[in-house]
Amino acid sequence: PPQSKAMSGPFRTKLTEMVGIQHPVIQGGMHFVGYAEMAAAVSNAGGLGIITALTVAQPPKGAEALRDEIRKCKKLTDKPFGVNITLLPVGVQPDFEGIVRVVIEEGIKVVETAGRKPDTVIKALKSAGIIVIHKCVAVRHAQTAARVGADMISMDGFDCGGHPGEEDVGNWCLLAQAAKELKTTSI
Repeated sequence: PPQSKAMSGPFRTKLTEMVGIQHPVIQGGMHFVGYAEMAAAVSNAGGLGIITALTVAQPPKGAEALRDEIRKCKKLTDKPFGVNITLLPVGVQPDFEGIVRVVIEEGIKVVETAGRKPDTVIKALKSAGIIVIHKCVAVRHAQTAARVGADMISMDGFDCGGHPGEEDVGNWCLLAQAAKELKTTSI
């Protein structure tokens, strides 16, 4: 049977309107697969594709490799895409200042952040007019991210894959809790 017009048009949400995408779908940063080709494919399909900075910005080129990947993505899509910057403790600390500098210089409009102590990165991105979506595994982390300037919060329960939550709360419960306790839009 034919679908109603309401079902066939774009799905409008705060997310779609804020970042300029057709569908409320974010690829999210994914280590070892978040390259330009995947980000462009998601963006071309109407979602928000994401290049994963920590996958790309590795020695010897570091942040300049991220610049190359961003430029490659720009050739593959004319749609919005973003960059994920995950702030995790690792053996060799990434050049976060260089990553943020490249993101700003390349005109990226949306950054997904994740991990601990995002305040310095969020402040730098916000001062450049970049939309920041911070990924959190607990509402208390989301409250901190909102307080330091995140525009949206991505709540990711332990069932979202790859997110080591401290409290083992599933995504649907976490989203309900976030809706009650956060003023910032949570997705």
